[in-house]
Amino acid sequence: MVDRRFLARRFEVQRPRLIAIATHLLGSAADAEDAVQEAWFRLERTDAGALDNLDAWLTTVVSRIALDLLRTPRRARERSWLVEPWSEPAANAPDPETRAVDNDRVAVALMVVLETLSPAERLAFVLHDVFGLRFDEIAEIMGRSEASARQSASRGRRLVRDAPPPRPMAWSAEHSLVRAWLSAVEHGNFDALLALLDEGAVLRADDGARTEILRGAREIAQQAMFAARLAAHSTPIRIDGRPGVAAVMAGRLVSIMAFELRAGRISGIEVLSDPARLERLDLAAILG
Repeated sequence: MVDRRFLARRFEVQRPRLIAIATHLLGSAADAEDAVQEAWFRLERTDAGALDNLDAWLTTVVSRIALDLLRTPRRARERSWLVEPWSEPAANAPDPETRAVDNDRVAVALMVVLETLSPAERLAFVLHDVFGLRFDEIAEIMGRSEASARQSASRGRRLVRDAPPPRPMAWSAEHSLVRAWLSAVEHGNFDALLALLDEGAVLRADDGARTEILRGAREIAQQAMFAARLAAHSTPIRIDGRPGVAAVMAGRLVSIMAFELRAGRISGIEVLSDPARLERLDLAAILG
């Protein structure tokens, strides 16, 4: 029987890599945390001493949990598109000549193109092209043949490669919209907030303990009326190529908001206020 404290230490060493895998697969940091936590629960119920390769076992379990989540109907709900900095790819990842896209493009694709892939295509593409797993390993995770795993990765790679780049608003227009949002929040201007929000806007807030989702311009504007103090300490930023807001108090990053825009209005807001995740971010880099 493996000592539980030793097992916990081994798991914590692997946690950053497992979180990175799950986040790439699910496109949601909150879902990734849940998937990795479930992997720990399963490890606790497993005879770890009988495992030949704990790292490979954890990779398989987390990937299968993510695959199950991708296949469930609840994945049709609003996805999280506030993407944290990706970890470095595995040392054995394909070299640039055999990899179809670089990591920066993969980060963008996760928010756009990967949502259109089938779960199998997404899994095979991410595990092979980003994390360097062999196709025989991916086939075992998928429960398919190696040839099927190769085909899934190839289809995913082709869709990512051929996807047209998004056509965002000019940064000057985005900057003006973010400034208008901060001003409306700081001054408690409810009508101005409604004017900035798309009627079907969705806000997703993650404070580490729970994730809350608000739907509709009116509900979001009502909640924003309580954030005047935060808005007074906020500044516009760019995060993963999108307009956003960083709130800094006493030299400490307390929250990040990222906006999704459509037709000149705010259609989505992602709020991250989880202290543990914010501490991992480079404040100087965020503020530019």
